[in-house]
Amino acid sequence: MGEVVNLNKARKDRAKAEARAASTANRASHGRSKADRTAADKERDRIQRLLDGSKLED
Repeated sequence: MGEVVNLNKARKDRAKAEARAASTANRASHGRSKADRTAADKERDRIQRLLDGSKLED
């Protein structure tokens, strides 16, 4: 016979794990200095320009 699982506890544990993951992502994105944010934005723009310039025309 299998182990008995409390579905309410499993649901709450899953919700807590998702909230923990979301808070980790928020800490990573919002816990940066202005210089870090602008550097990341510039790098993202540079990569986008590189990709747009490398497109093959039809």
